[in-house]
Amino acid sequence: MNETPVETRYKELFGYIPDSVRLRIDLARRAGREAALEAIEHLRDTLIHHNPLERKTQQLVHLGMLLVLGREAPALMHAHAAIQAGADAPDLHGVCETAAIVGGMPAYNLGVQVVSEALWESTGDNTNA
Repeated sequence: MNETPVETRYKELFGYIPDSVRLRIDLARRAGREAALEAIEHLRDTLIHHNPLERKTQQLVHLGMLLVLGREAPALMHAHAAIQAGADAPDLHGVCETAAIVGGMPAYNLGVQVVSEALWESTGDNTNA
């Protein structure tokens, strides 16, 4: 089966198609609601891919918001996307520090966990990345 435009956009952003996106696409197909999903994804595409923020900055913002919300799995995805877009350990740690201002130590600790994991998975080194 050919890749849809939605799948292509996620591959550009994350380097792969997240499982949650595959589930969205599959359910929309099963429900006959592909047009609704495309409308939702069009909004997302406009806000993400046609945004004045550069991709790295945008992914760092996403990461910080997700840390404050306590959303570990999506935070990890966006940490990876930030790294793919050029973020380094100081950038990522800065997000953890900033998340602590709004979300306190729980947000900071989640950030340290997520960022360490993302750095380890992307570089194989979570100490000097």
